[in-house]
Amino acid sequence: MPRILFVKTSSLGDVVHNCPAVSDVARCVPDAVIDWVVEEAFAEVAALHSHVRRVIPVAIRRWRGSLLAVATWSELGAFRAALRNERYDAVIDSQGLLKSALVAAQALGRTHGFDRASAREPVAARFYDVAHAVRGNLHAVDRNRQLAAAALGYRVDESCDYGLRVAGAKGSAPTSKPYALLFTMTSRDDKLWPEEHWRSLANALASRGLDCVLPWGTEEEQRRCARIAAAIPGAVVPHRMTLVEIARLTRDARCVVGVDTGLTHLAAALEVPVVGLYCSSDPALTGLHGGGRLWNLGKAGEPPAVHAVLEALGMLG
Repeated sequence: MPRILFVKTSSLGDVVHNCPAVSDVARCVPDAVIDWVVEEAFAEVAALHSHVRRVIPVAIRRWRGSLLAVATWSELGAFRAALRNERYDAVIDSQGLLKSALVAAQALGRTHGFDRASAREPVAARFYDVAHAVRGNLHAVDRNRQLAAAALGYRVDESCDYGLRVAGAKGSAPTSKPYALLFTMTSRDDKLWPEEHWRSLANALASRGLDCVLPWGTEEEQRRCARIAAAIPGAVVPHRMTLVEIARLTRDARCVVGVDTGLTHLAAALEVPVVGLYCSSDPALTGLHGGGRLWNLGKAGEPPAVHAVLEALGMLG
């Protein structure tokens, strides 16, 4: 019974992009037992994967701010004990950063990662037992899949299964009507789509009989959502939701439109009709990816127009 540990800690989009590699291992390695080290904020998403036995949360982001605190060192010790609770046949660091390589090195088992030419931080390759060459011009999903395949000795096929299963009955949405889910928020201001574009889009969707739901994560994002929703009939700004709650909301949406953020990638993983809006990044390497109904619009310096988004939604059905 091969025991495999993935180290893919953050961010949310990166965590979602690692899911097809987990599915590949479950399909191609008979009786594989799969665990996953992930940042505590994204542990809920890793736990949604139907083939992940154990999620091991890590709190690197939080620990950095309190390295001298006794509580931090206590948590570090507990994490290391959980990580070394058993020996793995392969430890696969698909993050390719120094921090993730150091985490992988703490696990018991043969470590695999990207080589110097392939890793996001070349120094990470020094800490692996085996370093693999993976082309840098592949989409992030395909890079993760190729790395896992090289580490475990199987071939990647053309299918792309994210393996996420969202439990819970329908009926938890903040509206009783069919709705569109709008992910207006992102961690970088240069990725934002203009508020007037969101208002025009949402009004067009409302005229088609869809309520618009605008989730948020921070107070600033809540204020932006409230400004957008104020002039849209039936628009709803819900309470602050957990990732699992947003996953359920996404699963039941008629369609999703979102900027370059992890939640939009989550929608693609759940195979909901989704349009991704790219204003400052290249969707060729990190855009929406998979076998569902999805569409990437825009590129760095060229935000998509509202009519293009509406046309894409019409094409997706």
